[in-house]
Amino acid sequence: MPARFPLWRRFCLHAPKTVDAAPVSEAATMAAIYSGIHLKLKSPQTPWEDKLKLARFAWISSQCLLPNKEQVLLDWCTYALTGWYNKKVEFTQTVLEGLWSCLDAFLHSRKLHTALKQGKTVSVRLNMAQLLLDLLEEYAGTPTRLSVGVSTLLSVCQGILSSSALSSVFTTKYEVMVSLSVKVCSFACRQLQQAMPSGSHHSGLITDTASECLHTIELDSQTEVILNQEFKERPKENSITAHLFELLLQVLTSYLSVQRQQANPNRVFTLVTNQLIQPLLLLRHMLTSAEYVPSHTHLRLRQQLCRDVRVRIDSILQLSLFSAEHLASYKDELLPSKEDSGKRGPGGTKGPLRPANAVLCKLGSCQPPLMYSVKSNTVPLLFKFFLQSYRKCRAENEEEQRMLCFKFLTKLVPALDLSPSNVPCTPESWTLALLAAESLLSQALSADIYNVAADRIRHAEVQLKFYKSLAQILFNQAQPSIPAWYRCLKVLLGLNHMLLEPDLDELLSSAWVNADCMEARVQRARQLMLCSLFQTYTKLRQLPRFFSELLSVICQPSPKKVQHPLLCDCVSASLRTSVLDTPPSQGLEICSVMLENMRKYILPGLVKEDGEAEKMELDGVNGEEKGDQVQEDTSMKLFSLSQLLHVVLFSLKTLDNASPLPLVRQGQSMMEELQKVLNDLLQLLPTESKKMKAVMSSGHRAKKKTKRNVDLEASQTVSTSLWEQKTRETVLLLRYTWIEVDTLFHIYCSKYTPFDSNAAALTSIENLLNFEINSVCLHPCSSISFVHLRLLILQQIKKVLLDSSLLSEPSTLETINRAVGFISASDELRVCSEGDQVWNGQVNSVDSSSHRVAHWYVVTSNLPLLAPYLSREDVNCIANVLVTSLLSKQSSRGKDQLSVSFISSELFHSSVLVELPPLFSATVSSLSQRIFGVLTAAQAPNVCLTLEQYQEAQKGEMELLSLLVKQTIVKDMMVSSQSGQVFVLLSDTQTKELIDLLQILSSINPDGLNSEDLSSIFLLLTFMLTSTACYSEAPDSACCCAGFQVQLFRILACLVEGKNFHGVLKMIHGSTLLEAVVSSLLWHSKEGRFSSTSNSDWWDLMKAMQDFIVYLVHLIVVRNSSVRLNLDQIASFLTSKDTTSNPEGSIMPVHLLLASLAASSKAMTSNLGRNKQMDQTLIRTLARTTSSLGSAVESVLKAQYVSGPGVQPACSLSPAYVVDTVTIMLRCKLSSMTVGDKEKTTLCHETLYQGFCHQILKEINSAARPVDFLVSSLNFLSARYMAVTKMKEKEEEEGKENKSVKEVDELYALIIKNVHKLLTAPWLSPSDTCELEPALQKLLHHLLENSTPCQFSMLLTMIKDGLDTCKLSSGNYKEVLAVVIIVKLLSCCQLPEPCSKALWFLAPQILYAMVFLVRSSSHDVALTLTFTVPTVTAMTTLLRQGEGLIGNPHHVVLVLGALQAVPLDHLTALVYQSVFLAIHEALFAIIQCHSQVMLNATPSFLNVFYRLVASIMQEGRQRGVNDAGGESEVYLQCSRLVERMYSHIAAISENFTTLSPFMVAQYVTELQKATLQPDIKLHLTEGIYRILDLCMEQDIKFLTAGLQTGVREVFNELYSNYTHYHKPQRQGEDKYTV
Repeated sequence: MPARFPLWRRFCLHAPKTVDAAPVSEAATMAAIYSGIHLKLKSPQTPWEDKLKLARFAWISSQCLLPNKEQVLLDWCTYALTGWYNKKVEFTQTVLEGLWSCLDAFLHSRKLHTALKQGKTVSVRLNMAQLLLDLLEEYAGTPTRLSVGVSTLLSVCQGILSSSALSSVFTTKYEVMVSLSVKVCSFACRQLQQAMPSGSHHSGLITDTASECLHTIELDSQTEVILNQEFKERPKENSITAHLFELLLQVLTSYLSVQRQQANPNRVFTLVTNQLIQPLLLLRHMLTSAEYVPSHTHLRLRQQLCRDVRVRIDSILQLSLFSAEHLASYKDELLPSKEDSGKRGPGGTKGPLRPANAVLCKLGSCQPPLMYSVKSNTVPLLFKFFLQSYRKCRAENEEEQRMLCFKFLTKLVPALDLSPSNVPCTPESWTLALLAAESLLSQALSADIYNVAADRIRHAEVQLKFYKSLAQILFNQAQPSIPAWYRCLKVLLGLNHMLLEPDLDELLSSAWVNADCMEARVQRARQLMLCSLFQTYTKLRQLPRFFSELLSVICQPSPKKVQHPLLCDCVSASLRTSVLDTPPSQGLEICSVMLENMRKYILPGLVKEDGEAEKMELDGVNGEEKGDQVQEDTSMKLFSLSQLLHVVLFSLKTLDNASPLPLVRQGQSMMEELQKVLNDLLQLLPTESKKMKAVMSSGHRAKKKTKRNVDLEASQTVSTSLWEQKTRETVLLLRYTWIEVDTLFHIYCSKYTPFDSNAAALTSIENLLNFEINSVCLHPCSSISFVHLRLLILQQIKKVLLDSSLLSEPSTLETINRAVGFISASDELRVCSEGDQVWNGQVNSVDSSSHRVAHWYVVTSNLPLLAPYLSREDVNCIANVLVTSLLSKQSSRGKDQLSVSFISSELFHSSVLVELPPLFSATVSSLSQRIFGVLTAAQAPNVCLTLEQYQEAQKGEMELLSLLVKQTIVKDMMVSSQSGQVFVLLSDTQTKELIDLLQILSSINPDGLNSEDLSSIFLLLTFMLTSTACYSEAPDSACCCAGFQVQLFRILACLVEGKNFHGVLKMIHGSTLLEAVVSSLLWHSKEGRFSSTSNSDWWDLMKAMQDFIVYLVHLIVVRNSSVRLNLDQIASFLTSKDTTSNPEGSIMPVHLLLASLAASSKAMTSNLGRNKQMDQTLIRTLARTTSSLGSAVESVLKAQYVSGPGVQPACSLSPAYVVDTVTIMLRCKLSSMTVGDKEKTTLCHETLYQGFCHQILKEINSAARPVDFLVSSLNFLSARYMAVTKMKEKEEEEGKENKSVKEVDELYALIIKNVHKLLTAPWLSPSDTCELEPALQKLLHHLLENSTPCQFSMLLTMIKDGLDTCKLSSGNYKEVLAVVIIVKLLSCCQLPEPCSKALWFLAPQILYAMVFLVRSSSHDVALTLTFTVPTVTAMTTLLRQGEGLIGNPHHVVLVLGALQAVPLDHLTALVYQSVFLAIHEALFAIIQCHSQVMLNATPSFLNVFYRLVASIMQEGRQRGVNDAGGESEVYLQCSRLVERMYSHIAAISENFTTLSPFMVAQYVTELQKATLQPDIKLHLTEGIYRILDLCMEQDIKFLTAGLQTGVREVFNELYSNYTHYHKPQRQGEDKYTV
């Protein structure tokens, strides 16, 4: 018994501080246990503090034996709490809080839930539920006192609702559940409103519990103080919010379950509409509106929690308001029949349920009304629920469904205060009203509730009238500053274009021509609406009518002056597409209508009659200003129309020989009208004589005026008026358009008679250069005029060049030179690279902010035409601009925009520049001059003859890089290499400038350089390498010397491969050049200039230097001029250097010598076998270099062994580099033995090779190693095995004792064993394995090319044992993966015939095992990337290599079955890409290499391919803001692979012809499920078009008849686009296919 006391003591110690924890005697405790605790709890003599302690102890004590103890204690808590609130019992506030805490602990205890699971009957009394509801109502309303903490109250509610048995107190009575939902929703709304920052509150959304719905009142100060005090008492306010919204989710979930169980839907509907709808809608608004995001952030609400609550609210509203049982009531209300209309009782009688009226009443007509923002969000939501419930339900009459949905729509629109009537609408917020209207109309469009024909025939156009009335509201009370206004019009256009047809002119006026709101969002909405207009009228083939309305709007007087351009980029692109899809006759009709409107309405506005001018003079200044204003407005309209005409004409399909004669005549007539308009415009502009007369008359009248008026008049006569300027721009644009179109029509259509002959082109050029057309002065006054004038002159130059008779005239060349000089305009080009101008590429959009880009584009895009006539000064100017713009930073530009730097980059990297030798040479000279400019500005510690002569050349007339300068460069290089003298010291800034210039030089094609340019630039770069040094101005900054020299070496190596490099070797021998380069680096390293170089930069420098040496030595050998002399000099120089490293100094000089020796030896080895004499020279030189190389390696290894681990990383040789060097030595010796030293049977440095081989086999898989070391080690093992095999062959030839046979077998076995062990190493990642595969492939090739059957059988045994599914299932997938990789590499090796037969005899069994491995690994998604994908790749390689060798097609079909099991769902983007590519390549290998299998396996093949198509459609769907980024690029690449497979299937159509309609059906079925990203859809569509090419007419009929309704619509759209775009293009290609 005493043992029980500590338990009681512990409980009392852990009791809440609010409860009196005074000790109770042990005797009292025992008595309570055995004398009946329920009597103690009910006894009035027991203090409440003791009762509370007894209740707690009884709950936790297993010694307290009471029948149904849990129910007794819960009932006692309920009795105590309800009694206190009903004032039947009294106790302290501390006891009250203890009771609530006790109840909370009881409800959440594990003991209670265990008892409930065991089947005990425990429940909460109804009076407790009522108490909780009252308290929740108190908190949701205006509390005056806080008897219990909010957190405790919410926790108690959660505890009750967490169990179905306990929650039955709420769920068994539907009205109680509704009341609980209302209270909790109201409480949540109050919390969200109070969390809003100050100033963001509306009029205080609180809950009125008396009416049990939400309304708006002002909180008094006392309530706010009480609430604030309560929140301050709680240490964590966010915990209250967390409890509240978790409780809210529980309540809504429970209510939804109860609601679904109700048998009377009318009762549910009534209770929801009377009590619940307003709190739910308000709460939903607060959770979804961006207006309440600050409160979400303040309360730290999780987005997923808010989303779950919103989903529950939506389900409640949809199931209660729009259940299937209410469909008949909605029909009776919205679609009343004539019989029902006569059965209505008097107003006092109870009629049938009117659900629509009841719902709408709660939106605004009842009290209290909802806020307008809530209402505007609710109306589209209700319509969405209505459509989801009743639009797609099964019904015999689909037309009745449409009308029912429409009638509900007509009920909803007035709720937005947009009721169609004669009275103007006055919604509280036009933005919210239009957003809601847009949503309603969009849903109506997508739900297809408006059938135009049925509405007209059966319903007296009731829908048409309704939508027209909405359109009238939009027009009568236009809101062009709101984006939703444009979107509403766009949706109405999609419903029926006739809705906007009567007001099309008003639409074009307010939404386009006279629109003045330039906000970005408004512009975007406007542009989309206009694009829809173009598309709609193009499909209707009514584009001419559309343009007639547009022209009438443009030509009529505008109420205000609009400055924005008529055509923006988006609208222009849509217009061009529409005109291209329009029949040519309609396009020409549009042009004729535009020209007619110009002549009839625009041109008269530019004419100022003499009488009118006199009248204006009498009226004074105001009258004259008014006339000028009219002319200015008219000229602006004229210019806009000319831009529009230009876009239309340049988008038309040109006339050709296939055009019918009436169309040609129509085109001829249109061009004649355009010529007349041009002539009329030219007559309006004053000639030179008219202008002089005007100036004189103005001066005569000025005598009667004051001096100030005279000055004003003079300034007006000098400057050009705005209307004249715009008229000139129009003339130039129309003239250029007319010439261009006339020429094109003439070239492609022989039936067309041109208006502008080639003979007059030369005269036209002369006149244009004098700024005249038909004796009318057109001096350009704006940037766009200059661009148009240049284009016009360029077009005339083309016409001259096409006429051979004109070219023979002596004055032609001079005129063309002048014209080309005007087009290039060197003075203007020099400033082209200044600023960050961008241009959209359209001639009609050029202005002052884009004319430089346009000018540069005109010059560069016509360089092949202009280059022969450019002067030297112009060529140099273009080259300088090109280099300057390449050096400038790329300006920010859009996807379809051009900038000067972008145009220059495209030109520089194209083949056009190389084909223009003068310009290419000038570009290289410009780069050379800039490099010299940096060098001359740098610090010169010593006198440099090269820079002095360059400066003299600049002052004199000789060339900048003359022969004398080149010779001086060579001399300075030799001085620097021999003495280490530096002539130029470069600062960090200067070094970066040179690196930028070198970056440009690195893209130059060396084959395009002539001998002079190549020698000049090469010697200059070599001078920079040998005679310059970098220094850092700041002591802490790292010097970029190594990076600078890396760039130099890369460019020099590239230039060495140029076909004109022989010019350099005339100036300096190759061996001397190599010696100078290596010596300079040695001097730099000894002087410590690389001391701060990072390890990676140093290795990049070594790699770049070795590449240069390899290319140079290769050139010396291939050139075959003084080869022996050059190679001997190289060998003497390299072997004469000391290769012993100083332990205390830097190892960099030794590293340089090692790299140089290795590179030269490698280059000479690669050139062995050319001819006998050359081989002897190379072998002799190799013997010297490899000998010195071996000694150097041994010295370095010894020095590093002595230095130990204390050597700095940047000063030590990495193991990988040392192994590479020894590998080069070994391969050089092997090559020498193969070519020349066949009598030698021993290897030099054999001990070194053996030691390396032993050490590599020991360390290659002992621990984690760098990948470069592993690659080097595998390469060495390959060379070592070749050497041992070679020695074995030598011994066999000489008949000696064959000691090497055993060594070869042992080495073979060791290498195979260690390679397998390496591949199973746990530290080897998949990416590392991929990097090792080329070296492994090479090693296996050398191992197996002469392997014996005994050796090969050992490898096959390892493969057989490794492909075991048990190892995979046991988690040891690495062992299986190692064998899989070996199989993949083995299948690609060239094997001896016996080994090859053995391999392909076992290949079916290997494939069978791999199929099982793929099926097993597919169950574990974690193995997808690490095992499944490599195994599928290995199977693909086996299939490719086994073409014609795997005879049984069954094994190939098994592979298809394995591919069916590979997972494609729920993968990350990178894993998905790997899986997709592996499956695709396997399919491609089957269809390409095993076509005989496709005779029987076509369905299996298509099933696997269908998985790829379905998965890319699923992954490539639109995701809003998440579409951008790397994932989209991954899915785009996969879509290209699908297009590729479709194309390949179509190319071998004999096996797929009968299944092509099923492929199309599968495609459109998946397409109907998702909205794809545009780029992905483009590739998939192009692919399926290839399959549609295979479909016959009966296949199309089969698809049209067999597909389901929604899928059929998708197919019809696809097939329509196919016949409109793809099929004509394919037929056009077939015309020219042999």
